[in-house]
Amino acid sequence: MAESIVEKIKKASKGLRGTLKESLSDEHTGAIRESDQALIKFHGMYMQDDRDRRDERAEKKLERAFSYMIRLRLPGGLLNAQQWRALHEVSEEYSSPVIKITTRQTIQLHGILKHNIKPTIKDFDTVKLDSIAACGDVNRNVIVSAHPRFSAIHEQIFLYAEKLSKLLLPKTNAYYEIWLDKTKISAEEEKDELYQDRYFPRKFKIAIAIPPYNDVDVFTNDVGIVAIIENNELIGFNVAAGGGMGMTHGNAATYPQLATVLGFVKKDDLLKVVYEIATTQRDFGNREDRKLARLKYTIDRLGIDAFKKEVEARSGISFQPEKKYELTIRHDEYGWHQNHEGLFYYTAFVETGRVCDDENVQFKKAFYEIARSGKAQFRFTCNQNIIVSDIKPGDKYEIEAILKKYGVIKTTEAASKVRRNAVACVALNTCPLALAEAQRYLPSLIDKIEILLNKYRLNDEELSIRMTGCPNGCGRPYAAEIGFVGTAYGKYNVYLGADALGKRLNKIYKENLDEAEILSSLDKLFKDFSADKNANEPFGDYVLRKQIV
Repeated sequence: MAESIVEKIKKASKGLRGTLKESLSDEHTGAIRESDQALIKFHGMYMQDDRDRRDERAEKKLERAFSYMIRLRLPGGLLNAQQWRALHEVSEEYSSPVIKITTRQTIQLHGILKHNIKPTIKDFDTVKLDSIAACGDVNRNVIVSAHPRFSAIHEQIFLYAEKLSKLLLPKTNAYYEIWLDKTKISAEEEKDELYQDRYFPRKFKIAIAIPPYNDVDVFTNDVGIVAIIENNELIGFNVAAGGGMGMTHGNAATYPQLATVLGFVKKDDLLKVVYEIATTQRDFGNREDRKLARLKYTIDRLGIDAFKKEVEARSGISFQPEKKYELTIRHDEYGWHQNHEGLFYYTAFVETGRVCDDENVQFKKAFYEIARSGKAQFRFTCNQNIIVSDIKPGDKYEIEAILKKYGVIKTTEAASKVRRNAVACVALNTCPLALAEAQRYLPSLIDKIEILLNKYRLNDEELSIRMTGCPNGCGRPYAAEIGFVGTAYGKYNVYLGADALGKRLNKIYKENLDEAEILSSLDKLFKDFSADKNANEPFGDYVLRKQIV
């Protein structure tokens, strides 16, 4: 089998080192060498350029405006106050001013120039933050249901995200040598039984859901884990495998898919089982065609029964029958809440995950002032929002005053349900894969969709809308009741019919629609939905019942 070029780059990389040091020292260009562009992803970075300026720079015969995106590895999405201060200060000094919350419960900074990468990483390192394996053919950021309303159970399950992240980290010391100038360790210390010199065939994603919440969209992941709680005790996990959102326009061999449940395992067996799911993907995954390299294609090729038997044989653990559970909530719990310890939490709505300041709301000033007080922590949600968390009762008034002062509470309370539930990927102007806008455009489209919903008295519907600038699915559009997937500038495929809880994907409705065509289609759909829907029937279920898709 002929390996892809990326496979050859990985094997020849000397433990992900490549020629990154040489690329960094080249002051004649803002770019890095082509092979290093593949390797730098494993260090949590992408080389990008400002696509808004491509034509202008080409006319002047200048190279593209290259810069770098850095994504943090934050299992479970938790930042303490000191870490938030460092994040804020790095974003002010080295990157574009927007802190972008991703759909994988972490953040990424854009616009970092090549000579500022090392200072950025060194500043993060001082507060125990890193970007190791936040991108690349490795295990990505491990996500877990965000809101700590589940008494001690939440914290207990939250720790599994950290354990899984540590278990599946690459052993190479390259990150520390290149970016932090650390001493090289011995070959024996660096030996990596999991990744070897091949790493995974493609990215690998893990999510943990805590019923009744499915804010993580658990079944859209390579490994979906559902915590099973009985009598307020964690007894184990249902484990599913083979989810993934990515596809390619015009390639019928690629498709989004939800994970299939393998069965139940005891809590002490989870790490071993997930590790061997990973080794099975490492050994059986497609290394010839990267478009067919995700775990979902491996399972579909082997068959779910054969895959399950392979994992059981490797782990020595037999899957038990799936345990019963119920997922009833996928959206974030906005506003104030209090947990079993008496600590307070405020979930703030951050539209499309863009933490910045404008004339209506000053998110960065608010969160920085809260961080400087040292009286709260910060938890990211998979719906691109922030929970200001772990606030003692005596400090609640002070934190609330800051949130009010900078418009955070007003913005959160004013947002409609459809706006609160909307998700968008970065897309233009920085993502090199984007065919259309997403985060910059979706808010204005929601303005117009809100008018239609109000017109048909549907403004109380918990409708999920998601938009991506390409079919790779970073914003999980195929798990939305209405999904918009970019096909060209200003044009989108429209998908309808996913359920409201993340257990069913949508299907293609219409292709290559511009804004006028999108709104015309939604106007008719909402009109009919308002007239014909059953009591408490979600829009996605209505679409399926009426065979609209």
